[in-house]
Amino acid sequence: MASLNGNSEPSSVAMPPDSYDSVVLGGTFDRLHDGHRQFLKAAAMVAANRIVVGVCDGPMLTNKLYSNLIKPIEQRMKQVEDYIKSVKPDLVVQFEAIVDPYGPSIVDDKLDAIIVSKETLPGGLSVNRKRAEKGLSQLKLEVVDLVPEESSGEKLSSTALRKLEAEKLEKSHTES
Repeated sequence: MASLNGNSEPSSVAMPPDSYDSVVLGGTFDRLHDGHRQFLKAAAMVAANRIVVGVCDGPMLTNKLYSNLIKPIEQRMKQVEDYIKSVKPDLVVQFEAIVDPYGPSIVDDKLDAIIVSKETLPGGLSVNRKRAEKGLSQLKLEVVDLVPEESSGEKLSSTALRKLEAEKLEKSHTES
Protein backbone atom coordinates (compact mmCIF):
# COMPACT_ATOMS: atom_id res chain seq x y z
CA MET A 1 0.00 0.00 0.00
CA ALA A 2 1.23 3.49 -0.80
CA SER A 3 0.32 6.76 0.86
CA LEU A 4 -0.07 10.02 -0.97
CA ASN A 5 2.18 12.90 -0.17
CA GLY A 6 1.07 16.53 -0.37
CA ASN A 7 1.15 16.73 -4.17
CA SER A 8 -1.08 13.67 -4.67
CA GLU A 9 1.78 11.46 -5.82
CA PRO A 10 1.98 7.95 -4.35
CA SER A 11 4.91 7.21 -2.09
CA SER A 12 5.83 3.62 -1.39
CA VAL A 13 5.95 3.93 2.40
CA ALA A 14 3.91 1.08 3.87
CA MET A 15 1.69 2.16 6.71
CA PRO A 16 2.13 0.32 10.01
CA PRO A 17 -0.78 -1.74 11.32
CA ASP A 18 -3.50 0.20 13.14
CA SER A 19 -2.37 3.54 11.65
CA TYR A 20 -5.90 4.98 11.57
CA ASP A 21 -8.81 4.74 13.97
CA SER A 22 -11.41 4.60 11.17
CA VAL A 23 -11.07 4.01 7.43
CA VAL A 24 -13.56 4.00 4.58
CA LEU A 25 -13.62 2.22 1.24
CA GLY A 26 -16.19 1.42 -1.37
CA GLY A 27 -16.92 -0.96 -4.20
CA THR A 28 -19.38 -3.36 -5.72
CA PHE A 29 -17.70 -6.45 -4.21
CA ASP A 30 -19.48 -8.84 -6.56
CA ARG A 31 -18.00 -12.36 -6.62
CA LEU A 32 -15.33 -11.78 -3.98
CA HIS A 33 -11.96 -12.56 -5.60
CA ASP A 34 -8.27 -12.21 -4.72
CA GLY A 35 -8.21 -8.54 -5.74
CA HIS A 36 -11.06 -7.78 -3.35
CA ARG A 37 -9.41 -9.80 -0.60
CA GLN A 38 -6.09 -7.96 -1.00
CA PHE A 39 -7.92 -4.61 -0.97
CA LEU A 40 -10.01 -5.50 2.09
CA LYS A 41 -7.06 -6.98 3.97
CA ALA A 42 -4.97 -3.86 3.37
CA ALA A 43 -7.82 -1.71 4.69
CA ALA A 44 -8.37 -3.93 7.73
CA MET A 45 -4.68 -3.93 8.61
CA VAL A 46 -4.39 -0.12 8.78
CA ALA A 47 -7.69 0.31 10.67
CA ALA A 48 -7.36 0.21 14.44
CA ASN A 49 -11.05 0.18 15.34
CA ARG A 50 -13.53 0.69 12.50
CA ILE A 51 -13.88 0.10 8.79
CA VAL A 52 -16.76 1.67 6.87
CA VAL A 53 -17.63 -0.18 3.67
CA GLY A 54 -19.80 1.45 1.03
CA VAL A 55 -21.32 -1.20 -1.23
CA CYS A 56 -22.69 -0.08 -4.60
CA ASP A 57 -26.40 -0.53 -5.20
CA GLY A 58 -29.20 0.78 -7.42
CA PRO A 59 -28.02 3.50 -9.81
CA MET A 60 -24.37 2.66 -9.11
CA LEU A 61 -24.91 -0.73 -10.80
CA THR A 62 -26.89 0.25 -13.89
CA ASN A 63 -23.90 0.97 -16.15
CA LYS A 64 -21.90 -2.10 -15.13
CA LEU A 65 -21.52 -4.82 -17.73
CA TYR A 66 -23.71 -7.87 -17.01
CA SER A 67 -25.35 -5.94 -14.16
CA ASN A 68 -28.24 -8.42 -14.22
CA LEU A 69 -25.82 -11.03 -12.85
CA ILE A 70 -24.58 -8.96 -9.88
CA LYS A 71 -25.34 -10.77 -6.63
CA PRO A 72 -27.83 -9.23 -4.17
CA ILE A 73 -26.34 -6.52 -1.93
CA GLU A 74 -27.03 -8.49 1.26
CA GLN A 75 -24.97 -11.41 -0.05
CA ARG A 76 -22.12 -9.12 -1.12
CA MET A 77 -22.08 -7.37 2.27
CA LYS A 78 -22.06 -10.70 4.12
CA GLN A 79 -19.11 -12.00 2.09
CA VAL A 80 -17.14 -8.79 2.73
CA GLU A 81 -17.92 -8.86 6.45
CA ASP A 82 -16.98 -12.54 6.76
CA TYR A 83 -13.66 -11.91 5.04
CA ILE A 84 -12.77 -8.80 7.08
CA LYS A 85 -13.67 -10.62 10.32
CA SER A 86 -11.42 -13.52 9.27
CA VAL A 87 -8.53 -11.05 8.93
CA LYS A 88 -9.22 -8.90 12.00
CA PRO A 89 -12.05 -10.28 14.20
CA ASP A 90 -12.27 -7.32 16.61
CA LEU A 91 -12.67 -4.65 13.93
CA VAL A 92 -16.05 -2.90 13.83
CA VAL A 93 -17.37 -3.31 10.29
CA GLN A 94 -20.04 -0.81 9.26
CA PHE A 95 -21.87 -1.11 5.92
CA GLU A 96 -23.80 1.36 3.86
CA ALA A 97 -25.48 0.82 0.50
CA ILE A 98 -24.17 3.56 -1.74
CA VAL A 99 -26.21 5.01 -4.57
CA ASP A 100 -23.75 7.79 -5.46
CA PRO A 101 -19.94 7.88 -5.76
CA TYR A 102 -19.48 9.28 -2.24
CA GLY A 103 -21.65 7.44 0.25
CA PRO A 104 -20.61 7.87 3.89
CA SER A 105 -17.15 9.21 2.98
CA ILE A 106 -18.38 12.81 2.72
CA VAL A 107 -20.56 12.90 5.84
CA ASP A 108 -18.77 10.79 8.47
CA ASP A 109 -16.59 13.17 10.49
CA LYS A 110 -14.86 10.35 12.37
CA LEU A 111 -13.03 8.94 9.34
CA ASP A 112 -9.24 9.23 9.09
CA ALA A 113 -8.35 7.61 5.74
CA ILE A 114 -9.86 6.37 2.50
CA ILE A 115 -8.53 3.20 0.91
CA VAL A 116 -8.43 3.33 -2.91
CA SER A 117 -6.81 1.52 -5.83
CA LYS A 118 -4.77 3.31 -8.49
CA GLU A 119 -7.90 2.98 -10.61
CA THR A 120 -10.14 4.69 -8.03
CA LEU A 121 -7.63 7.32 -6.82
CA PRO A 122 -9.46 10.12 -8.72
CA GLY A 123 -12.59 9.22 -6.73
CA GLY A 124 -10.62 9.49 -3.48
CA LEU A 125 -9.37 12.93 -4.47
CA SER A 126 -12.96 13.93 -5.31
CA VAL A 127 -14.08 12.73 -1.86
CA ASN A 128 -11.59 15.10 -0.25
CA ARG A 129 -12.81 18.01 -2.38
CA LYS A 130 -16.40 17.31 -1.23
CA ARG A 131 -15.27 16.98 2.39
CA ALA A 132 -13.50 20.35 2.14
CA GLU A 133 -16.70 21.94 0.78
CA LYS A 134 -18.54 20.59 3.83
CA GLY A 135 -15.88 21.76 6.28
CA LEU A 136 -14.74 18.21 7.10
CA SER A 137 -11.12 17.13 7.55
CA GLN A 138 -9.22 15.71 4.59
CA LEU A 139 -8.81 11.94 4.54
CA LYS A 140 -5.40 10.38 4.12
CA LEU A 141 -5.40 8.49 0.81
CA GLU A 142 -4.00 4.95 0.96
CA VAL A 143 -3.48 3.32 -2.44
CA VAL A 144 -3.60 -0.48 -2.84
CA ASP A 145 -2.07 -2.05 -5.96
CA LEU A 146 -4.45 -4.11 -8.11
CA VAL A 147 -3.94 -7.85 -8.48
CA PRO A 148 -3.34 -9.03 -12.07
CA GLU A 149 -5.27 -12.03 -13.37
CA GLU A 150 -2.71 -14.82 -13.80
CA SER A 151 -3.39 -15.91 -17.37
CA SER A 152 -3.82 -12.50 -19.01
CA GLY A 153 -1.97 -10.13 -16.68
CA GLU A 154 -5.12 -7.94 -16.66
CA LYS A 155 -6.63 -6.62 -13.43
CA LEU A 156 -8.84 -9.16 -11.68
CA SER A 157 -12.42 -8.04 -12.07
CA SER A 158 -15.91 -9.09 -11.16
CA THR A 159 -16.97 -7.99 -14.65
CA ALA A 160 -14.72 -10.65 -16.19
CA LEU A 161 -16.22 -13.24 -13.83
CA ARG A 162 -19.77 -12.15 -14.74
CA LYS A 163 -18.84 -12.33 -18.43
CA LEU A 164 -17.71 -15.95 -17.98
CA GLU A 165 -20.97 -16.72 -16.21
CA ALA A 166 -22.99 -15.05 -19.00
CA GLU A 167 -21.10 -17.06 -21.62
CA LYS A 168 -21.77 -20.31 -19.74
CA LEU A 169 -25.47 -19.43 -19.45
CA GLU A 170 -25.62 -18.60 -23.17
CA LYS A 171 -23.87 -21.85 -24.06
CA SER A 172 -26.24 -23.91 -21.88
CA HIS A 173 -29.26 -22.22 -23.50
CA THR A 174 -28.01 -22.91 -27.04
CA GLU A 175 -27.27 -26.55 -26.21
CA SER A 176 -30.71 -27.22 -24.77
